[in-house]
Amino acid sequence: MYALKICTNGAESCVLTGESFHRLGAYLPKDKQVIIITDGNVRKFYRDFIDGFPVVEIGVGEQYKTLRTVENIYAALLDLNADRNSFIVAVGGGLVCDVAGFAASTYMRGIPFGFVSTTLLSQVDASVGGKNGVNFGGYKNMVGTFNQPQFVICDHEMLNTLPDAEFVSGLAEIVKAAAIRDAALFDYLEKNADEILARKADVLSHMIEMSVKIKAQVVENDEREQGERRILNFGHTFGHAIEVLSGVSHGEAVSVGMMIAARWSAGECGFPLSGVQRLERLLQRFKLPVTSTVPVVDVLQSAAKDKKRENSFIHLVLLSNIGKTEIRKTSVDEISKKLGNYYG
Repeated sequence: MYALKICTNGAESCVLTGESFHRLGAYLPKDKQVIIITDGNVRKFYRDFIDGFPVVEIGVGEQYKTLRTVENIYAALLDLNADRNSFIVAVGGGLVCDVAGFAASTYMRGIPFGFVSTTLLSQVDASVGGKNGVNFGGYKNMVGTFNQPQFVICDHEMLNTLPDAEFVSGLAEIVKAAAIRDAALFDYLEKNADEILARKADVLSHMIEMSVKIKAQVVENDEREQGERRILNFGHTFGHAIEVLSGVSHGEAVSVGMMIAARWSAGECGFPLSGVQRLERLLQRFKLPVTSTVPVVDVLQSAAKDKKRENSFIHLVLLSNIGKTEIRKTSVDEISKKLGNYYG
Protein backbone atom coordinates (compact mmCIF):
# COMPACT_ATOMS: atom_id res chain seq x y z
CA MET A 1 0.00 0.00 0.00
CA TYR A 2 1.25 3.47 -0.93
CA ALA A 3 -0.13 6.64 0.69
CA LEU A 4 0.24 9.94 -1.12
CA LYS A 5 -0.83 13.20 0.50
CA ILE A 6 -2.15 16.11 -1.58
CA CYS A 7 -1.96 19.44 0.23
CA THR A 8 -3.83 22.44 -1.18
CA ASN A 9 -4.81 25.69 0.55
CA GLY A 10 -4.80 24.20 4.01
CA ALA A 11 -6.77 21.09 2.95
CA GLU A 12 -5.16 17.67 2.90
CA SER A 13 -6.27 14.63 0.94
CA CYS A 14 -4.65 11.20 1.24
CA VAL A 15 -4.70 8.88 -1.79
CA LEU A 16 -4.16 5.26 -0.77
CA THR A 17 -3.18 3.07 -3.72
CA GLY A 18 -3.18 -0.66 -3.11
CA GLU A 19 -5.25 -0.33 0.06
CA SER A 20 -8.15 -2.76 0.66
CA PHE A 21 -11.67 -1.34 0.80
CA HIS A 22 -12.28 -3.79 3.66
CA ARG A 23 -10.09 -1.48 5.75
CA LEU A 24 -12.38 1.50 5.18
CA GLY A 25 -13.19 1.63 8.89
CA ALA A 26 -9.61 2.59 9.69
CA TYR A 27 -10.10 5.89 7.84
CA LEU A 28 -13.57 6.83 9.07
CA PRO A 29 -14.21 9.32 11.87
CA LYS A 30 -15.33 7.59 15.06
CA ASP A 31 -17.74 10.31 16.18
CA LYS A 32 -19.72 11.00 12.98
CA GLN A 33 -22.67 9.46 11.21
CA VAL A 34 -21.26 7.74 8.09
CA ILE A 35 -23.46 7.56 4.99
CA ILE A 36 -22.56 5.64 1.81
CA ILE A 37 -23.45 6.96 -1.66
CA THR A 38 -23.19 4.37 -4.43
CA ASP A 39 -24.99 3.03 -7.49
CA GLY A 40 -26.84 -0.20 -8.18
CA ASN A 41 -23.99 -1.89 -10.03
CA VAL A 42 -21.47 -1.35 -7.26
CA ARG A 43 -23.96 -2.23 -4.54
CA LYS A 44 -24.62 -5.54 -6.27
CA PHE A 45 -20.95 -6.55 -5.98
CA TYR A 46 -20.31 -5.24 -2.46
CA ARG A 47 -23.73 -5.38 -0.79
CA ASP A 48 -22.52 -7.33 2.26
CA PHE A 49 -20.08 -4.54 3.05
CA ILE A 50 -22.01 -1.47 1.90
CA ASP A 51 -25.29 -2.33 3.57
CA GLY A 52 -23.63 -2.15 6.98
CA PHE A 53 -24.12 1.64 6.65
CA PRO A 54 -27.03 3.91 5.74
CA VAL A 55 -27.00 3.93 1.92
CA VAL A 56 -28.09 6.45 -0.69
CA GLU A 57 -28.28 4.73 -4.08
CA ILE A 58 -28.20 6.69 -7.35
CA GLY A 59 -28.84 5.59 -10.92
CA VAL A 60 -26.26 4.01 -13.23
CA GLY A 61 -25.04 5.92 -16.27
CA GLU A 62 -24.03 9.38 -17.45
CA GLN A 63 -27.69 10.42 -17.71
CA TYR A 64 -27.75 10.51 -13.90
CA LYS A 65 -24.86 12.96 -13.58
CA THR A 66 -27.29 15.84 -13.09
CA LEU A 67 -28.55 18.40 -10.63
CA ARG A 68 -31.72 16.29 -10.29
CA THR A 69 -29.63 13.43 -8.90
CA VAL A 70 -27.96 15.85 -6.49
CA GLU A 71 -31.41 17.05 -5.36
CA ASN A 72 -32.41 13.44 -4.71
CA ILE A 73 -29.26 12.98 -2.60
CA TYR A 74 -30.09 16.10 -0.58
CA ALA A 75 -33.58 14.71 0.09
CA ALA A 76 -32.18 11.35 1.16
CA LEU A 77 -29.65 13.02 3.46
CA LEU A 78 -32.45 15.01 5.09
CA ASP A 79 -34.42 11.79 5.61
CA LEU A 80 -31.35 10.31 7.32
CA ASN A 81 -31.04 13.40 9.53
CA ALA A 82 -27.59 14.10 8.12
CA ASP A 83 -25.99 17.25 9.47
CA ARG A 84 -22.58 18.90 9.59
CA ASN A 85 -21.43 16.14 11.91
CA SER A 86 -22.07 13.52 9.22
CA PHE A 87 -19.50 12.00 6.85
CA ILE A 88 -20.15 10.93 3.25
CA VAL A 89 -18.34 8.02 1.61
CA ALA A 90 -18.76 7.58 -2.15
CA VAL A 91 -18.20 3.98 -3.25
CA GLY A 92 -18.05 3.77 -7.02
CA GLY A 93 -16.54 5.05 -10.21
CA GLY A 94 -16.04 8.55 -11.51
CA LEU A 95 -19.72 9.41 -11.81
CA VAL A 96 -20.53 8.35 -8.26
CA CYS A 97 -17.51 10.18 -6.85
CA ASP A 98 -18.22 13.34 -8.87
CA VAL A 99 -21.88 13.52 -7.86
CA ALA A 100 -21.33 12.51 -4.25
CA GLY A 101 -18.42 14.93 -3.85
CA PHE A 102 -20.54 17.78 -5.24
CA ALA A 103 -23.49 16.91 -2.99
CA ALA A 104 -21.27 16.67 0.10
CA SER A 105 -19.53 19.95 -0.78
CA THR A 106 -22.82 21.84 -0.98
CA TYR A 107 -25.15 20.12 1.52
CA MET A 108 -25.37 22.40 4.58
CA ARG A 109 -22.56 24.40 2.91
CA GLY A 110 -20.25 21.44 3.04
CA ILE A 111 -19.71 18.26 5.01
CA PRO A 112 -16.57 16.06 4.89
CA PHE A 113 -16.34 13.12 2.52
CA GLY A 114 -14.08 10.35 1.24
CA PHE A 115 -13.98 8.03 -1.77
CA VAL A 116 -13.63 4.29 -2.32
CA SER A 117 -12.78 4.30 -6.01
CA THR A 118 -13.93 1.18 -7.86
CA THR A 119 -12.89 1.82 -11.48
CA LEU A 120 -9.54 2.41 -13.14
CA LEU A 121 -10.70 5.74 -14.54
CA SER A 122 -11.75 6.90 -11.10
CA GLN A 123 -8.60 5.66 -9.36
CA VAL A 124 -6.22 7.53 -11.65
CA ASP A 125 -8.30 10.58 -12.50
CA ALA A 126 -11.87 11.30 -11.44
CA SER A 127 -11.51 10.77 -7.69
CA VAL A 128 -8.11 12.48 -7.40
CA GLY A 129 -7.70 16.23 -7.45
CA GLY A 130 -10.76 17.70 -5.77
CA LYS A 131 -12.98 18.44 -8.78
CA ASN A 132 -16.60 17.49 -8.13
CA GLY A 133 -19.47 18.28 -10.46
CA VAL A 134 -22.35 17.40 -12.74
CA ASN A 135 -23.29 17.92 -16.36
CA PHE A 136 -25.68 20.69 -17.36
CA GLY A 137 -27.28 21.82 -20.61
CA GLY A 138 -25.59 19.07 -22.59
CA TYR A 139 -22.08 20.04 -21.43
CA LYS A 140 -19.67 18.02 -19.30
CA ASN A 141 -19.06 19.02 -15.67
CA MET A 142 -20.51 22.50 -16.19
CA VAL A 143 -21.58 22.88 -12.53
CA GLY A 144 -19.26 21.92 -9.71
CA THR A 145 -16.82 22.68 -6.93
CA PHE A 146 -13.16 22.37 -6.00
CA ASN A 147 -13.12 20.44 -2.71
CA GLN A 148 -10.75 17.69 -1.63
CA PRO A 149 -11.92 14.33 -0.25
CA GLN A 150 -10.28 13.46 3.05
CA PHE A 151 -9.16 10.14 1.57
CA VAL A 152 -9.31 8.10 -1.63
CA ILE A 153 -8.99 4.32 -1.36
CA CYS A 154 -7.79 2.71 -4.60
CA ASP A 155 -8.17 -1.05 -4.17
CA HIS A 156 -6.69 -2.80 -7.21
CA GLU A 157 -8.71 -5.95 -6.46
CA MET A 158 -11.91 -4.05 -7.24
CA LEU A 159 -10.75 -3.62 -10.83
CA ASN A 160 -11.25 -7.34 -11.44
CA THR A 161 -15.02 -6.80 -11.60
CA LEU A 162 -14.77 -4.28 -14.44
CA PRO A 163 -15.91 -5.16 -17.96
CA ASP A 164 -13.07 -4.94 -20.48
CA ALA A 165 -14.50 -1.80 -22.10
CA GLU A 166 -14.60 0.06 -18.79
CA PHE A 167 -11.10 -1.06 -17.84
CA VAL A 168 -9.73 0.08 -21.20
CA SER A 169 -11.50 3.43 -20.82
CA GLY A 170 -9.40 4.10 -17.73
CA LEU A 171 -6.19 3.34 -19.61
CA ALA A 172 -6.72 6.45 -21.72
CA GLU A 173 -6.17 8.69 -18.69
CA ILE A 174 -2.99 6.80 -17.80
CA VAL A 175 -1.67 7.27 -21.33
CA LYS A 176 -2.55 10.96 -20.99
CA ALA A 177 -0.61 11.29 -17.74
CA ALA A 178 2.44 9.70 -19.31
CA ALA A 179 2.21 11.74 -22.50
CA ILE A 180 2.08 15.08 -20.69
CA ARG A 181 4.56 14.50 -17.87
CA ASP A 182 6.50 11.22 -17.81
CA ALA A 183 8.33 9.75 -20.80
CA ALA A 184 9.55 6.85 -18.64
CA LEU A 185 5.96 5.89 -17.78
CA PHE A 186 5.08 6.07 -21.47
CA ASP A 187 7.94 3.64 -22.20
CA TYR A 188 6.66 1.38 -19.41
CA LEU A 189 3.16 1.32 -20.89
CA GLU A 190 4.55 0.41 -24.30
CA LYS A 191 6.71 -2.42 -22.93
CA ASN A 192 4.03 -3.85 -20.64
CA ALA A 193 0.87 -3.40 -22.70
CA ASP A 194 0.03 -7.12 -22.77
CA GLU A 195 0.49 -7.49 -18.99
CA ILE A 196 -1.65 -4.40 -18.42
CA LEU A 197 -4.48 -5.79 -20.54
CA ALA A 198 -4.17 -9.06 -18.61
CA ARG A 199 -4.55 -6.98 -15.40
CA LYS A 200 -1.35 -8.31 -13.87
CA ALA A 201 -1.37 -7.05 -10.28
CA ASP A 202 2.18 -5.68 -9.93
CA VAL A 203 1.99 -3.90 -13.29
CA LEU A 204 -1.37 -2.34 -12.43
CA SER A 205 -0.02 -1.23 -9.07
CA HIS A 206 2.98 0.51 -10.64
CA MET A 207 1.12 2.36 -13.37
CA ILE A 208 -1.67 3.50 -11.04
CA GLU A 209 0.81 4.76 -8.45
CA MET A 210 2.81 6.66 -11.08
CA SER A 211 -0.32 8.19 -12.62
CA VAL A 212 -1.62 9.34 -9.24
CA LYS A 213 1.77 10.90 -8.43
CA ILE A 214 1.66 12.90 -11.66
CA LYS A 215 -1.81 14.24 -11.02
CA ALA A 216 -1.08 14.94 -7.34
CA GLN A 217 2.00 17.02 -8.19
CA VAL A 218 0.08 19.08 -10.72
CA VAL A 219 -2.91 19.62 -8.42
CA GLU A 220 -0.73 20.69 -5.49
CA ASN A 221 0.88 23.35 -7.68
CA ASP A 222 -2.39 24.61 -9.17
CA GLU A 223 -5.56 23.35 -7.49
CA ARG A 224 -7.97 25.71 -9.27
CA GLU A 225 -6.60 25.39 -12.78
CA GLN A 226 -5.15 28.85 -13.27
CA GLY A 227 -2.00 27.61 -14.98
CA GLU A 228 -0.17 24.28 -14.75
CA ARG A 229 -3.25 22.17 -14.04
CA ARG A 230 -4.45 22.92 -17.55
CA ILE A 231 -2.03 20.28 -18.85
CA LEU A 232 -4.38 17.64 -17.40
CA ASN A 233 -6.85 18.69 -20.12
CA PHE A 234 -4.69 17.15 -22.86
CA GLY A 235 -7.15 15.48 -25.23
CA HIS A 236 -10.17 16.76 -23.32
CA THR A 237 -11.19 19.92 -25.19
CA PHE A 238 -12.23 17.94 -28.26
CA GLY A 239 -12.67 14.69 -26.33
CA HIS A 240 -15.47 16.08 -24.16
CA ALA A 241 -17.27 17.30 -27.27
CA ILE A 242 -16.97 13.88 -28.91
CA GLU A 243 -18.12 12.16 -25.71
CA VAL A 244 -21.30 14.24 -25.49
CA LEU A 245 -22.10 14.10 -29.19
CA SER A 246 -21.40 10.40 -29.79
CA GLY A 247 -22.16 8.73 -26.47
CA VAL A 248 -18.85 6.83 -26.42
CA SER A 249 -17.08 6.35 -23.09
CA HIS A 250 -14.94 9.09 -21.55
CA GLY A 251 -11.75 7.14 -22.22
CA GLU A 252 -12.62 6.46 -25.85
CA ALA A 253 -13.43 10.13 -26.43
CA VAL A 254 -10.24 11.32 -24.72
CA SER A 255 -8.25 8.85 -26.81
CA VAL A 256 -9.55 10.47 -29.99
CA GLY A 257 -9.01 13.92 -28.45
CA MET A 258 -5.38 13.09 -27.69
CA MET A 259 -4.77 12.07 -31.28
CA ILE A 260 -6.28 15.33 -32.54
CA ALA A 261 -4.06 17.25 -30.12
CA ALA A 262 -1.01 15.19 -31.13
CA ARG A 263 -1.54 15.90 -34.83
CA TRP A 264 -2.08 19.57 -33.99
CA SER A 265 1.14 19.48 -31.95
CA ALA A 266 3.06 18.10 -34.93
CA GLY A 267 1.69 20.80 -37.18
CA GLU A 268 2.01 23.74 -34.79
CA CYS A 269 4.79 23.18 -32.23
CA GLY A 270 7.28 20.70 -33.60
CA PHE A 271 6.05 17.50 -31.99
CA PRO A 272 7.91 14.75 -33.89
CA LEU A 273 5.88 12.60 -36.27
CA SER A 274 7.44 9.60 -34.52
CA GLY A 275 5.76 10.76 -31.31
CA VAL A 276 2.37 10.93 -33.04
CA GLN A 277 2.91 7.40 -34.30
CA ARG A 278 3.97 6.10 -30.87
CA LEU A 279 0.85 7.56 -29.26
CA GLU A 280 -1.37 6.11 -31.95
CA ARG A 281 0.19 2.64 -31.66
CA LEU A 282 -0.13 2.61 -27.87
CA LEU A 283 -3.78 3.66 -27.93
CA GLN A 284 -4.55 1.03 -30.55
CA ARG A 285 -2.77 -1.65 -28.51
CA PHE A 286 -5.09 -0.74 -25.66
CA LYS A 287 -8.03 -1.11 -28.09
CA LEU A 288 -8.87 2.57 -27.90
CA PRO A 289 -10.11 4.53 -30.96
CA VAL A 290 -7.95 7.13 -32.69
CA THR A 291 -10.58 8.67 -34.99
CA SER A 292 -14.24 9.66 -34.70
CA THR A 293 -17.19 9.75 -37.08
CA VAL A 294 -18.68 12.82 -35.36
CA PRO A 295 -18.71 15.66 -37.93
CA VAL A 296 -15.96 18.18 -37.29
CA VAL A 297 -18.45 21.08 -37.46
CA ASP A 298 -20.39 19.61 -34.54
CA VAL A 299 -17.22 19.14 -32.50
CA LEU A 300 -16.29 22.76 -33.17
CA GLN A 301 -19.66 24.03 -32.04
CA SER A 302 -19.52 22.02 -28.82
CA ALA A 303 -15.87 22.80 -28.04
CA ALA A 304 -16.53 26.52 -28.48
CA LYS A 305 -18.85 26.33 -25.46
CA ASP A 306 -16.39 24.40 -23.31
CA LYS A 307 -16.42 25.61 -19.68
CA LYS A 308 -12.65 26.20 -19.85
CA ARG A 309 -13.03 28.80 -22.60
CA GLU A 310 -11.88 32.31 -21.69
CA ASN A 311 -13.80 34.86 -23.75
CA SER A 312 -13.03 33.84 -27.33
CA PHE A 313 -9.96 31.76 -26.47
CA ILE A 314 -9.31 28.15 -25.50
CA HIS A 315 -6.10 26.96 -23.88
CA LEU A 316 -5.00 24.08 -26.13
CA VAL A 317 -2.69 21.57 -24.46
CA LEU A 318 -0.13 20.39 -27.00
CA LEU A 319 3.00 18.24 -26.90
CA SER A 320 6.51 19.33 -27.78
CA ASN A 321 7.73 15.80 -27.01
CA ILE A 322 6.52 12.73 -25.13
CA GLY A 323 6.40 13.89 -21.52
CA LYS A 324 6.58 17.62 -22.33
CA THR A 325 3.65 19.96 -22.92
CA GLU A 326 3.05 23.39 -24.34
CA ILE A 327 -0.11 25.39 -23.58
CA ARG A 328 -1.24 27.68 -26.39
CA LYS A 329 -3.98 30.25 -25.90
CA THR A 330 -5.81 29.85 -29.19
CA SER A 331 -8.76 31.79 -30.53
CA VAL A 332 -11.96 29.95 -31.38
CA ASP A 333 -11.66 31.42 -34.89
CA GLU A 334 -8.21 29.87 -35.35
CA ILE A 335 -9.45 26.53 -34.05
CA SER A 336 -12.35 26.70 -36.50
CA LYS A 337 -9.95 27.25 -39.39
CA LYS A 338 -7.44 24.56 -38.43
CA LEU A 339 -9.30 21.72 -36.69
CA GLY A 340 -10.24 20.03 -39.95
CA ASN A 341 -6.54 19.64 -40.78
CA TYR A 342 -5.89 17.59 -37.65
CA TYR A 343 -9.20 15.84 -37.08
CA GLY A 344 -7.99 12.61 -38.66
